[in-house]
Amino acid sequence: MKILLVEDDQALSEALAISLRDAGLLVEMAATGGDGDFLLRTEQYDAVILDLGLPDGDGTRWLSQWRDDGIDLPVLVLTARERWSDKAAGFSAGADDYVTKPFETAEVLFRLRALVRRSHGHAHPVLSAGDLSFDTHTGSVTLAGRPVTLTAQESRLLAYLMHAQERVVSRTELSEHVYDRDHEPDSNVIDVQISRLRRKLGGERIVTLRGQGYRLVIPEDETSESR
Repeated sequence: MKILLVEDDQALSEALAISLRDAGLLVEMAATGGDGDFLLRTEQYDAVILDLGLPDGDGTRWLSQWRDDGIDLPVLVLTARERWSDKAAGFSAGADDYVTKPFETAEVLFRLRALVRRSHGHAHPVLSAGDLSFDTHTGSVTLAGRPVTLTAQESRLLAYLMHAQERVVSRTELSEHVYDRDHEPDSNVIDVQISRLRRKLGGERIVTLRGQGYRLVIPEDETSESR
């Protein structure tokens, strides 16, 4: 999961980014609405954390502009404003959720994961594909009830494929959403990591469509068992 954090308080932004990265998320930071706007229009993200009190214009103005321009990814508003009128203005501008400062980092993390999950059409926090399950809260993976140990990068890859299951995901899309902007891999690196996932999860579970990308599917034997 790749997050854009738009927050002008440097100490708060860095502390929150560290906590989110420790939880396995990729985080890119912007200190102004203008910088956030540029990144949002040139990079790919799964969600935005947006402060309202930005130095170059209220966050609701930037958010409203993004929505008017068809940018529809989830936005979690983060602000010290407690009045209901301010919250209403944020929701009216297109916010999906709201957290008031001071906050618990765990709450931000839970809300972010829920927003991203729902944006992909998943209501339950545990994503399942046949015998394979991925807990979006804990990051734990099980196969036929048995725990599977993954590296941090393998976990990010699987999480993205699980959210998008049955949809073809291109190498470019994986590169943009699962890897840091400064360390984007070539296609061979992605192929190698997909191969490692296949060895741990079963080779028939992640299908390669030549020239298109990858798709996570439910193996036939697991489909027939569930009928």
